[in-house]
Amino acid sequence: MSCWMPGCPALSMCRGLAALPIACLERAKDLKTRLGILLHKPELGHRIGTSSKLQLGSRRRDSSQEVLEWRESFDQLLKSKSGVTAFHTFLKTEFSEENLDFWLACEDFKKTRSKTKLASKANRIFEEFVQSEAPREVNIDHETREITRKNLSGATSACFNEAQAKTRTLMEKDSYPRFLKSASYQDMTKQATSRGISKRPHT
Repeated sequence: MSCWMPGCPALSMCRGLAALPIACLERAKDLKTRLGILLHKPELGHRIGTSSKLQLGSRRRDSSQEVLEWRESFDQLLKSKSGVTAFHTFLKTEFSEENLDFWLACEDFKKTRSKTKLASKANRIFEEFVQSEAPREVNIDHETREITRKNLSGATSACFNEAQAKTRTLMEKDSYPRFLKSASYQDMTKQATSRGISKRPHT
């Protein structure tokens, strides 16, 4: 059918067909935009996953470095939660974990703000660790024990300071060097060192 006559249905159809590619093009552009967004989502997920892996790797490196820092000083060991846990496990093998437990109890005791709780905690700690024949008696001299007993009459956050310091010194001079020489810590340092080497960039 010819499209030259005005008002011819075929002419309208031709015009409609001529307009169709433009509409299709606009639709295609819209679809392309949407597909582009969808296509970028896996890439975004990949970036997030990579970031998470990097953060995990960073934590592992931090953990490895922390293990190596424990041998620098006893303070470094006590500052580390995982260090305290490892040291406590070692002390159990020597049946002397009560020294660290007492030190930790004193640290917690110092954070107590309520005077009522302070007094009750002080008595509980004294009965468990300090008094003669206590269930988990720590190794301190008689003079320090008596000073601590007198401090209980007016319990303050400092009433265990002397006993705690004596126990800390005992651990630092006696148990801590043995911990550093122990097979368990030596294994940890080897693993930490090997992880550190494997993480170094290759040149």
